[in-house]
Amino acid sequence: MSGRESPPGLSLELVEDVEDYIWPNDVEESLPWDRFRHVFDLVQNGNKAFRDNRLERFEEAISCYSRANNIKPSDPVILGNRCSTYIRISLYLRHQAASASEYRALNGLDPTMHTELALKDAEKVLSLRTNAIRSYILKANALYLLEKYEAARDVILSGLQIDPFSNTLQALLRNLERTQATLIARKGHENPERTDDFDCTLCLKLFYEPITTPCGHSFCRSCLFQSMDRGNKCPLCRTVLFISSRTSAVNVTLKNIIQRNFPEEYADRKTEQQNLTNFGNDLLPLFVMDVVIPCQKYNLHIFEPRYRLMVRRIMEGNHRMGMVMLDPRTGSVADFACEVEITECEPLPDGRFFIEVEGRRRFHILDSWDQDGYRVAEVEWIQDIHLQDGTTERAELQELTNNVIERAKSWLSMAKEANRRGDFHMISIILIHNKF
Repeated sequence: MSGRESPPGLSLELVEDVEDYIWPNDVEESLPWDRFRHVFDLVQNGNKAFRDNRLERFEEAISCYSRANNIKPSDPVILGNRCSTYIRISLYLRHQAASASEYRALNGLDPTMHTELALKDAEKVLSLRTNAIRSYILKANALYLLEKYEAARDVILSGLQIDPFSNTLQALLRNLERTQATLIARKGHENPERTDDFDCTLCLKLFYEPITTPCGHSFCRSCLFQSMDRGNKCPLCRTVLFISSRTSAVNVTLKNIIQRNFPEEYADRKTEQQNLTNFGNDLLPLFVMDVVIPCQKYNLHIFEPRYRLMVRRIMEGNHRMGMVMLDPRTGSVADFACEVEITECEPLPDGRFFIEVEGRRRFHILDSWDQDGYRVAEVEWIQDIHLQDGTTERAELQELTNNVIERAKSWLSMAKEANRRGDFHMISIILIHNKF
């Protein structure tokens, strides 16, 4: 389907083109002549890009209108043209073939987000031009694309009060009524039958927090990004995607339909998901790498798919996990480890993370098992004993600590001397003796 085709019920007569910017006889006093000239040129360039009717040119038009709006805010022509462009991009993305992404990967905002941005601009335009029919057409089209049919109907009726003979508004109202009648006929008076149309094709369960990709397929939010840990293509049609868990919006319409019609099953899915992100007081996901002590800070690069999944879940919960090393004698995780808190997390576009962790509490592992590729453990917390000043135990512990420090300094001094002499045999003995 080409970019100029629209879904049934949508009237694009007033968003097929954009308004030209009129050069006034007198430039506004609040805007210097050279700045107004810059705004005029930006709008003209944006209009030219819009009329080329290509996705990359639509994006260029958005950039021009946004820059013009920064210089001259609340201009109805600029906002109206940007609104029209957002609507055109939304329609273009909805109807673009998946194969097109092999030549140009889909990235940025999805059709719903573009339509929501169009609605914001349309509302501003309507507040500035309450007597202009174009304002009502823009807002009605944006609401229609968001499937807010009752709100779209109210806007159309308000526009007809301004101009009862507007053919465009009358046609849009008739089409909208046909769309609503079709939906009512399909729905009837009963809830929709529970079919696999409401199931995620990855986990084969009811959608939870569904996301619809730019190529038109829906998945559970967690399922989609777990799949994309291994590649940036749609799991169904293999369309190349560049989307982020931070910017991808939940499909509100689909979520509301599921919540309204299958409330009990959706509540079970919500509980199931929360159990994956909130482990409880005595359960911890484990990152198997090295020893960490309380208050120690550590920088980590998370790139393995299993740990990328684990970090995403941790960041949706309490930001805490356990860091543990492998016992060289048994090859399994050590019995004692340290809880760490993720204090900083920088997600990268390809799904990797740079994180900073800080040690918190020590714990003893009672049992551990695999969950979705990473290890989870049941733990008991170790209560450190704080010895009072002046006690025999504190004095003995202090003496032991001092002895260890002095011994370490002695070995370090010997290692430096051996390194200065080039005595690598002695260095090897020191390393083996101290198990460095």
